[in-house]
Amino acid sequence: AVQSHPIEDLLQQPEEGGQIWAVIIAGSKSWYNYRHQSDVCHLYHLLTKKHGIPKKNVITFMYNDIAFNRENPHQGVIINALHGKDVYEGVMIDYMGKDVTPQLFLDVLMGKDMAFGSRKSLKSGPKDTVFVNFVDHGGPGVLGFPAGELHVADLTKTLQTMYMDKQYKQMLW
Repeated sequence: AVQSHPIEDLLQQPEEGGQIWAVIIAGSKSWYNYRHQSDVCHLYHLLTKKHGIPKKNVITFMYNDIAFNRENPHQGVIINALHGKDVYEGVMIDYMGKDVTPQLFLDVLMGKDMAFGSRKSLKSGPKDTVFVNFVDHGGPGVLGFPAGELHVADLTKTLQTMYMDKQYKQMLW
């Protein structure tokens, strides 16, 4: 019997005329939370190389303070697995530092025009698949950010707007 994996199946090419979009975010900062940014870097390469999602369709948020952190024994390198290779090289970070905020994240999801960072936002449509991966700490009704929190009521409002505006055919969080 052939086994399928739901995420692998979802990330196959959508219906005719549809595209795959991804918004990936590390909602933390600091050396202590190294794993969050390393996970985002690793995922960026999986999406763009293994799944062939165009880089223009992948929007990346990360504070970007670990590759050159003074505690990093391998300056400019981020490793995601024991004896692993550098996953930092080649990652296009669209929003970093003080721009990794709950409001900017919501604005990008709703496809608003951005005036800073890479200026990319989610320009998906009714035939598209949207993949969102949020790596961080959270709690009941809240997701953490480097400065501040995203509350479930605000996220729910954004997801309802995306649904009403037909920004996707299917979405995976």
